Amino acid sequence: MIQAVILGFVLNFAVITGFSTQEKKEAKQKGENKPIYIPKEVKTIFQEGMKTRQPHLDIPFTIVENLYLPAQSNIHSIFIFKVKNADLGFAPIVLAPEKGKEEEEKQQKSESSSEPMSAELQARNHIFIQVNRKDSEFVKEIYIPFNLSIESASYDPNKEEIYTVGYPLPPGDYLLSMAIASKKLEKIGTQYFELSLPDSLSFTENLDTTPIFFSKNIQKISSPESIIKVHKEFFTYSALQIEPNLEKVFSPGENLDIFFFIFGTKPDEQKQFDIDINYEVLKGEEKIIRYASQKYNFPLVSQPLPMKKTVLIKTKKGETIEERKEQRDLGPGIYTLSIDIKDNISGLSLKKAIDFEVK
Repeated sequence: MIQAVILGFVLNFAVITGFSTQEKKEAKQKGENKPIYIPKEVKTIFQEGMKTRQPHLDIPFTIVENLYLPAQSNIHSIFIFKVKNADLGFAPIVLAPEKGKEEEEKQQKSESSSEPMSAELQARNHIFIQVNRKDSEFVKEIYIPFNLSIESASYDPNKEEIYTVGYPLPPGDYLLSMAIASKKLEKIGTQYFELSLPDSLSFTENLDTTPIFFSKNIQKISSPESIIKVHKEFFTYSALQIEPNLEKVFSPGENLDIFFFIFGTKPDEQKQFDIDINYEVLKGEEKIIRYASQKYNFPLVSQPLPMKKTVLIKTKKGETIEERKEQRDLGPGIYTLSIDIKDNISGLSLKKAIDFEVK
């Protein structure tokens, strides 16, 4: 089902334009055709920090992970970052007076200097991203509004929330410069992140995968997004909304739902793939669970695996011992999911592993 959603996928993001109309006009007057998405204040900090990778901490945040998945000739790169609520400048929303109640509002203001407030808190910020090749060649600059609202009753200033931004890039080695800035640029926080995106056409003699991750939830959305957006706790890929399990921590009885793409597999003459994957759960060297071999006709894998181990129960009845098998949840501990991939058309194979924890 999920594989069918991806087939025929055309990723075509339209970058939100225009942070500074004045700067655009200046660039046009100078004969520069390149649109400007990043204001000078931010660009100056980027240029200084790119040399040393030293972050600017007016608004502290951390880029915690980079996931990527194929998208036509490009690679859809997902940047996952976290930032504390208190650093985003959440504030009450001032409500405009209702029509017909202006006199009443004036009287209230005379009795109290406070404006009427909503039950929501709001934070209005900007995200700026500059992408350079590792040899310093400029590639792209991006602007994304970063506007958030939250119920005041559930607001925790010390909580760090997870956010994601996705953008398609050609294969290559990059330096990402990212900034979170307040509405009027009074505060600017920056981070720098190096990444390498593979060329899918280079896998002719071997297999490899995109970063393997666990998903908490996957939902189909009506259509792929046409503009770049910041998402909280999930990212979008084609017509899918995916919430990753970044901590790789599970409760007993949950499923391991893995998600990845296999590079280097080859279709047959009918454009069909023939891939076998064997999964095992290990604890150290001990095999705890061995799953039945799974077959795939497309190299995108989204596979739920129940964390149930088979236990042999022996019961003594008189002089005889009866045996029966019982399914039980994995107990607390650190485990490894072993993934053995075989492309039956090319004959190529690959082994991968990812650790997880049961609490």
